[in-house]
Amino acid sequence: MFPIFVHMIDQSTVARIFDSSEISEVVSDFVTLKKRGVNFLGLCPFHNEKTPSFTVSPAKGIYKCFGCGKGGNSVNFIMEHEHLDYVGALKYLAKKYHIEVVEKELSPEQERQKNDRESMMIVNSFAQKSFTDNLHTNPQGIAVGMGYMRERGFRDDIIKKFQVGYCLEAWDAFSNSALDSGYKKEYLVKTGLSIDKENRLLDRFRGRIIFPIHGIAGRVTAFGGRILKKDAKAAKYLNSPESEIYHKSRILYGIFQAKKTAVQNDKCFLVEGYTDVLSFHQAGIENVVASSGTALTADQIRLIKRFTNNITIIFDGDAAGIKASLRGIDLVLEQEVNVKVLLLPEGEDPDSFSRTMGASDLMAYIEKHETDFIVFKTNLLLKDAKDDPVKRANLIIDIVHSIAIIPDGIVRAVYVRECSNILNVDETVLYNEINKIIHKVKQDTWKKDQRSNLPEDQSPQTLAENSAFLRSANECDLEERALVRTLLNFGGEVLFSEKDEAGKDEQMLVGEYIISELVSDELESINPLYKLVFDQYGENLKNDSFNSKTFFRDHSNEKVSQLAADILSEPHQLSGLWTRNESVIESEEMKLKEIVPKLVNEYKGKKVRLLMKEVLQEMQKAQETRDSDRMMELMQQKMVLDKIKNAISKELGGRTIS
Repeated sequence: MFPIFVHMIDQSTVARIFDSSEISEVVSDFVTLKKRGVNFLGLCPFHNEKTPSFTVSPAKGIYKCFGCGKGGNSVNFIMEHEHLDYVGALKYLAKKYHIEVVEKELSPEQERQKNDRESMMIVNSFAQKSFTDNLHTNPQGIAVGMGYMRERGFRDDIIKKFQVGYCLEAWDAFSNSALDSGYKKEYLVKTGLSIDKENRLLDRFRGRIIFPIHGIAGRVTAFGGRILKKDAKAAKYLNSPESEIYHKSRILYGIFQAKKTAVQNDKCFLVEGYTDVLSFHQAGIENVVASSGTALTADQIRLIKRFTNNITIIFDGDAAGIKASLRGIDLVLEQEVNVKVLLLPEGEDPDSFSRTMGASDLMAYIEKHETDFIVFKTNLLLKDAKDDPVKRANLIIDIVHSIAIIPDGIVRAVYVRECSNILNVDETVLYNEINKIIHKVKQDTWKKDQRSNLPEDQSPQTLAENSAFLRSANECDLEERALVRTLLNFGGEVLFSEKDEAGKDEQMLVGEYIISELVSDELESINPLYKLVFDQYGENLKNDSFNSKTFFRDHSNEKVSQLAADILSEPHQLSGLWTRNESVIESEEMKLKEIVPKLVNEYKGKKVRLLMKEVLQEMQKAQETRDSDRMMELMQQKMVLDKIKNAISKELGGRTIS
């Protein structure tokens, strides 16, 4: 029933959790539900709404909000609502239904890694308490560390909220204290708290104010330290090195303290430094995180996206710094997040600016001055370009690349219109360039997304985590989604039945037919989410207990589960493609014998049309370069495609494939 083993949790335990987790019981712990026919209805907990659009279907085992689009199974709901990972959500539900979590026996290497991670976390916890204690009770900590925090104007409640601390100036005060308390040298070095120099442990953060970096669950994974004395040779800020528990590209400072408010306000502010975050909290704005001086990464954006799709990036008046950050912000657009930019007055940074006003005044200023990122970027670069035609041309190319990244076609259209007005460039010109970029991305992805060539960390399972842009660039999305929908809803239904030579009934199921047709013609989707569904459906064809609805609904890949929930929540409708002028409207189940082959042939026809388009483009190039050998090769390809096109046209009742 379940596609993969969950790390450390026994498969039979996972099955019991899913079987016990009745969706309406799970959701009703957090949402007031009212019975509506066979389903339940309530106000969505993931966005503000006055009219209920949040539906729970016990029969299908899914929830779906028709307002914000979120949906999935019981585990997905707990992941989304409680901000837990997959394993955490399973353990949450196991506790609710009094199921003992039986963990798999770990290999010696897995056991070592697990113990190492936990030991490093414990050492970090000890360090945080030591540093915090220094700041509040040690004479040096009070005079130097707390003196600095008071000078910056931070209140006690904010200092305690973020567990700010101080590492004493002595070379090895912390390291010796940790060793005396029984902590191993190995983990002090692995966490980066201590540096092993000539068999002597030295404190990495000595003489610095310490900002503990909390993971999403609130445990300390690393530290940032600010130097307090003037030292030209020392870095102003110093972070823990990368380790098994800390990857700077995957965490944001303040995310633990910000996540609840980010969900409530459906917005997150992104600043640069530790004190920027503290100052916003002190001003009364808590939904704020910092990149801590690192370049923005896709993992960090996805982390914010777990809580909100709306991000406002706050810059100080440093133009050079802003331009250096622009390319990184393109990553945000690719993740289907609404991005706005706020440029503070010259000479101000988020820390200094937030300390000049209260929460209401600060929010009013932000709402008045924040700008859509594309418009902000266009205006910023336009100032540099002025009347220089070369710079202006490069500007247009730069902006077009940013717009092309946006997966949603409607959003792209809005930005094209705005940028056309700002740049005084015809919309058609912008669209032509955008389409070229999207087409190139599609072709590049098609070439890379071949299973034999995928590197270990780019499996279809991994790629499916971020396939929104690929869906936007996939010209066969409509047909492929229809095939996925048919597999989930009717894959186990009988399509054809005939007797073999022995007089025994031989049956062809819908799922078998679709997968066999895709495999025989080597048809693959460029969208790895669909590809994963097709591949895993094919792998389970011989599994008698395979149920496509529950298999994909309860999939450990959240994107697959979301896709299944979306499809299963759609009403069954006859496509205009399938209907004729019958006087009696039949159900989809009754028309499968007609619908399914037509669906497959429509898909094949679309693929042939796209291939034909590429061949004709290549023929044009061969003609321009007078490459006769290449032209002959392409003409043969065209003849083959023409034959295939005619055959499919016959299958579709003579309808022309253009």
